[in-house]
Formats: sequence, C-alpha cells, structure tokens
Amino acid sequence: MADRPPERGVAAILRRLVDRSPNSSQVLGFLTLVVSGAILLFFAGLTLTATVLGVIFLTPLAVLTFPLWMPAAAVATVVTVAVVLAGGSGAAVVAAVSWGYKYLRGGHPIGSERLDYARSRIADTAGHVKEYAREYGGFLRGRIKDAAPSA
Repeated sequence: MADRPPERGVAAILRRLVDRSPNSSQVLGFLTLVVSGAILLFFAGLTLTATVLGVIFLTPLAVLTFPLWMPAAAVATVVTVAVVLAGGSGAAVVAAVSWGYKYLRGGHPIGSERLDYARSRIADTAGHVKEYAREYGGFLRGRIKDAAPSA
C-alpha cells in the first residue's frame, strides 16, 4: 500500500476516537461503576442525615436519663472487660502450655528454632565468661599475693 498523507483536523480527531473507543464490556463495567457509586453515595447521605437527626432529637433524652443508665453502662463495661480479659488470658495460658508440651516432647513448634538458637548463644556466652573469669581470676590471685605476701 502506498503511504497515505497524515490526516489533519477533525478527521484526525475522529480517527483517534474510533481507534481508542472502548468495547462493550468496558462500557458496561463503567456504567456498573457509576450506578453503584451513585447508590452508595445516596445511602451515605441518607445515613448522615439520619445520624444528625438522631443526635438532634435524642440528645435531650440522653441528657435527662443519664443518671439512670450511666451506672448500668459502667457495670456492663467493667464486666465485659473482665470477661474478655479472662478469656484472652486463659487462651494465652492454654497456648503456652501446649507449646511447652510439644517442645518438651521433642516436637518442633513454631519458634522453637529461635529458642534453641538463644539457648546456644547463652551457653556459649556463659562458657566464654567462665574462661575469662578463670584467666582474669588467676591474674588477680597473683596480684593479691604480691600486694600481701602473707595472704
């Protein structure tokens, strides 16, 4: 084919629009997005309106009845916190005992490699400290004898 001269003006713009026009699934997806967004925006506005009206009309009732329901709410809060804390502590104890049992029976629960590594590092450090103390202690014994010949 022979090279065509470059298009200019309105024809070029229309050609670009046709070349880049979306297919039907893209148009349907965009319309779905627009409709869903509009519905969600409507419900957000409705929720905000209901919340503001509820605060306006129920605030005087809450202020007047505060001495009645506040002690009950405080007790309910304390009881709820205590139950959740007890349950969480119980679950933590069960998990720790289970982990320890598996570890002591020779299993490899999650994190046991780190515990073994830490134990070996502590043992190595203790060995080095013991050797250093032996060397340094012998040095001090010799110095004490020099300072106090009768010792």
